[in-house]
Amino acid sequence: MSDSFKTVPCGSRSVTGMAPSFNLIGLVVADMGKSLAFYRRLGLDIPATADAEPHVEVVLPGGIRLAWDDVETIRSFDPAWTPPSTGSKISLAFLCDDPSDVDRAYAGLVEAGYEGHNPPWDAFWGQRYATVFDPDGNNVELFAPLPVSG
Repeated sequence: MSDSFKTVPCGSRSVTGMAPSFNLIGLVVADMGKSLAFYRRLGLDIPATADAEPHVEVVLPGGIRLAWDDVETIRSFDPAWTPPSTGSKISLAFLCDDPSDVDRAYAGLVEAGYEGHNPPWDAFWGQRYATVFDPDGNNVELFAPLPVSG
């Protein structure tokens, strides 16, 4: 693995004492139902009744929460909010069980009408990797470790 891709340990203290605890990733969505349908295809357990809600969140393995808010909800507390005008500002990565699962997940999403960005490929850092866009244009990475040869 390249040195530039090594995981860096995160300390438990900041300059002023205990560091804040990372707890939630929030996405702003134009169409809640479309966005949740995409993430259900990636295996997230989101009830169908959530499609009509203005705010939805799920707890992921490990305790981190992933939340979706519609534009109206964001503007209810930030009236001047506007969506980014260029490019994706966030990337979410989903670990697959093995390299062939990356290929299957990518193909299934593209066949379902979602936009593929980078078809599956063997990355130099030792992973099978692919990128699709969710309905709001966010990068969603699919990856799995490549078998170690030798």
